[in-house]
Amino acid sequence: MNTTPHPNPSHASGSGREVTRHRFPVGAVLADRLDDAAVADAAVRLATARGVPLLLIAVLPPSPSGHTASRPDSAAARAVLGRALPRLARAGIAHHPAAFHRPTGRARGRLHAAKALLDSAAAHGCSRLVVSRSGPAELDAHTVMEAAALRGTPFVHAAPPVPWVPLAGPHASR
Repeated sequence: MNTTPHPNPSHASGSGREVTRHRFPVGAVLADRLDDAAVADAAVRLATARGVPLLLIAVLPPSPSGHTASRPDSAAARAVLGRALPRLARAGIAHHPAAFHRPTGRARGRLHAAKALLDSAAAHGCSRLVVSRSGPAELDAHTVMEAAALRGTPFVHAAPPVPWVPLAGPHASR
C-alpha cells in the first residue's frame, strides 16, 4: 500500500472534482519617487516566490473631474510606471498596469486615501501590496497598513526607503 501523499491533491483519486487554484497578483504602489525602485524590487521578489503576476498601481494626482479611475495606459500612468519597467523586464515577470487618482481634499479623514487605494487593489484581486515606508503623504506603508488592518485585507509589505548617498565630486587637492 502506498502511503505517500499524492503530489497534487486536486488530482488525487476519489476527489470527484478538481480544485481550482486562483492566482492573486501582488500589487506594487508606485508614486513617481526614488523609492519606486525598492518597491518594485520587493514586489518582484514576492510575486516570483508565489508564481503570480504583478499589478503595478500608478498613484496619480487628484483628477480635476473628480474621477478616481484613470486609464492605466495614459501618458501620466506610463510616466509613473517607467522607473519599474526595466526591473520587471530583467525579472521576466508578467505584470498588469493600473492607475489610482488620489482623492481630493482632506475632509474625509486621515485614512481615506489609504482606504481608497486598498479598494482599488482589492478590485484587481490583490492579496499582497508593497508600499514605500516613506510616502507619499497619506499613502505611506504605515497608514496603508493601518487602513488594511481596519479593512481586513490585503496584507501590506513595507519597502525600505532608498538610502541617501552623497554625490561624489572632485576633491580639491592642496
